[in-house]
This record gives sequence, C-alpha cells and structure tokens, in this order.
Amino acid sequence: MAIEFTKYQGLGNDFILIDNRHQSEPLVTPDQAMQMCDRNFGIGADGVIFALPGTSDTDYTMRIFNSDSSEPQMCGNGIRCLAKFIADLERRDGKIKEHPSSVRYKINTLAGLIAPEILPDGQVKVDMGKPRLLAGEIPTTLAKADEKVINVSLSVAEQSWLVTGVSMGNPHCITFVEDVAAIPLAEIGPQFEHHPAFPERTNTEFVQVIQPDYLKMRVWERGAGATLACGTGACAVVVAGVLTGNCDRSATVELPGGCLMIEWSADDDRLYMSGPAERVFTGQW
Repeated sequence: MAIEFTKYQGLGNDFILIDNRHQSEPLVTPDQAMQMCDRNFGIGADGVIFALPGTSDTDYTMRIFNSDSSEPQMCGNGIRCLAKFIADLERRDGKIKEHPSSVRYKINTLAGLIAPEILPDGQVKVDMGKPRLLAGEIPTTLAKADEKVINVSLSVAEQSWLVTGVSMGNPHCITFVEDVAAIPLAEIGPQFEHHPAFPERTNTEFVQVIQPDYLKMRVWERGAGATLACGTGACAVVVAGVLTGNCDRSATVELPGGCLMIEWSADDDRLYMSGPAERVFTGQW
C-alpha cells in the first residue's frame, strides 16, 4: 500500500506527518516507522507523527513513533508541526481560509489535552499544560514518590551531576553546566537515558545560563538521541531553572536548531511555548 506523507521540521527537529484521520490506529507499525526514519535507507526523520480522529472533546488525536520505534507521550516540536500539517490539510479541504488571523486546535495526546495555536506570523504557540514535579510522576527513584527532585546528585560516567526532574507528560532530567558545548553528548547521553534511576528512561537536557532570560541547551532525547531541538525539553528546562533559581519564568531557550520562547505562567502554572514549524516536502512511501 502506498502512503502519502509530508515532511515538516521545527528548529531542525524533523518529522514525517501522515494523514490518519480516517481510522483510529496508525497506518504503519512502529518497526515500519523506524524504517521510514532511517536517514540512509528511508525518508529520514526523528519520528513519524499521525493525525488521528479526535475524541468527543478534541479536534484530533496525535500519536508519534520515535526513530527507534518507541512511542513517547508527547513531543513539543512535533505538535507544532502537527498543527501546521492539520491546517494545510484543512486548507486543502476548504475547511479554513487561506490566511486566517489564527487557527487553534485541541489535540488529544498520551500526555493529555494540548492546544496549539497558529499565529498570524506563522509561529505556533502551544499551551503545554502544567509541569509534573513529583518523583512518582516523572517517574524517577531519585526521591520519594511524593517529593520533588531539585538539585539531587546523580552519578553518571564516573561524575556527580546535580539534576532536577520534570515531567511534561514525558520524563526530563535537567542539569546546569558551565559550558554546554563541552558536554560529550553522544558519550554520556545514553548513560543518562538508560540510568536505572529512570525506570521509563529519560530525556536529558544540559543547560548553560547566559542570563536569567536566555539559556543555551543541548538535548539527548529518549528514543531519538541527539536532536537539534526538543520542545518539551525547553519547557522542562525553564521549570528547572526557576526551581533552582537559575532563570526567569519567561526565557528564550537557544537550541542547536534555533530558539524557542518559553513562559511558565505564574497565573495558571501552565507553560506556553512559541516557535516555528515548516513544511519541507511531500512524497509517497
């Protein structure tokens, strides 16, 4: 069976998007998704995202398979790409006009309801929801299940790191360093990801504070490895920065692929992420 797809990228974090609105199960298996993501023998991507039918209170459902065939609960860059993909599909179908002032969707994900909004300038702003801070919610064994994990010592690669744990629907382990460029990411990233303190593995962010409202970050993503950007990671980094006194509640997070604007609202405790998402090409698999 031939499958139509569209490739999108958000700050270089790239995804294969599939129109799956006609059925509730993904059109390809996790193993097939891994083949599609192969950059030498497939299309090449960090993951495959499916636009599935929504539930009674949502417009659409998002599922994603990583390049290693695993399935994460959510992906911040991915949901921005999904919003653009859905808008392109609806524009093609005549459901929305060519240049609306803004378009907002309610998306059902494994991490709960997420609401992306395409702004007039083409940026996508996403209500990422509230962070989950208790060890049992992340999950991690670095503290008791009902305690927060803030600047806790973790031994990795024969070195002690002070780490903070945050869940954005998926687990994150954040550590602040003097020079993020000096981190041997390919060497120690897998050791963090598979550390026994994280029973469901973890995404890992290394962060350098340039100033309280500007952070530089590199990420090792669970199931995808080193990527150019991670939206949930950028949100988790700002939360960790506030909890440790390293940054303001609103900050620019610079990733290898570009910048995201993150706000952890003091009014409603929710995180808001703004950044780009662009269509790259279409094809048939």
